[in-house]
Amino acid sequence: MDAETKLIQRIARAIPSESGAGKGGRPTGGLRLGIGNDGAVLAPSGRTEWVLSCDAFLEGVHFLADRHPADSVGFKSLARATSDLAAMGAAPRYFLLTMALPLRRTGEWLDGFLQGMARASRQLGIRLIGGDTKRHASVAISITVLGEIARGRAVTRAGARLGDIVYVSGKLGCAELGLRMVKSGVLKRGKPGAGSEISLLKQHLYPRIRMKLGAWLAAHRIPSAMMDISDGLSTDLGRLCAASGVGARIWAERIPRVKLPEAQAGLLERLKLDPLQLALHGGDDYELVFTVPRRKVKQLRNAPDFADLTAIGEIERDNQVTLVGANGRATRLVSGGWDPFRKK
Repeated sequence: MDAETKLIQRIARAIPSESGAGKGGRPTGGLRLGIGNDGAVLAPSGRTEWVLSCDAFLEGVHFLADRHPADSVGFKSLARATSDLAAMGAAPRYFLLTMALPLRRTGEWLDGFLQGMARASRQLGIRLIGGDTKRHASVAISITVLGEIARGRAVTRAGARLGDIVYVSGKLGCAELGLRMVKSGVLKRGKPGAGSEISLLKQHLYPRIRMKLGAWLAAHRIPSAMMDISDGLSTDLGRLCAASGVGARIWAERIPRVKLPEAQAGLLERLKLDPLQLALHGGDDYELVFTVPRRKVKQLRNAPDFADLTAIGEIERDNQVTLVGANGRATRLVSGGWDPFRKK
């Protein structure tokens, strides 16, 4: 057996996978053929639709192989791709994995990577059904995810209307804080330190994806528009507004942000970080930003993670996002999140 086939079998054993053949060779769910073939074959029912998305995760761009734990790279590469399904309210079903690896990463590092991806696969309820492997000078991961949703229920970015309330889930800026900590050398040889450090690094290394919240919102037709916050609130809310042909006014004091325990209060000062700026422009949070018509706001009380939701503003006519500061002064919020093509 050739080395690549052995590597593929190793991946299939490590990560929850499906071949599509159930008992008696019958298809399982909507999957007719999965891993082990030249391509996957899907046959969804007429009552559902498939949501597909893909995401790249590159060494030196999205992670540092000598600083980020290998299991974090595996976990996060799948989690961040699956976040796109949560943003549309789809239930995750299957994924395709393409891996390009240098030979030195096919031993212990790959074992850790697979352990992390397997954990994400189990948590998210998504199964590997195929992909590709290549040898390359650095690690490059590409993942295609497939989710299922009732016909006509997928939530897009384009439905926000005048007067809708803008909500976000979770606290924003946590992942950016974790990244700054990693770059400052908090992680030693790719391993977190004390328990307090692990807590601060968690959203950066092992992001929580709001699958249940996204699915519930879509099923109950609550949001008029929704997307995940992958590149920072200032950037992603701007994208939602542009797609909807509207603007938004948000209040700085309402934006949920990083709050450190007293024992670690000096960390932000030491790293020269402002919690509000982290919340506005920090990427990788994978929380949800969505808009809700006023008549549906009361229904949110029944939502999963309701305690983690915060109303931060409302939709306006102007085609821009305005930030109202603590002093009441309103200024245009310029996109300051992650942009791989922004000129430095």
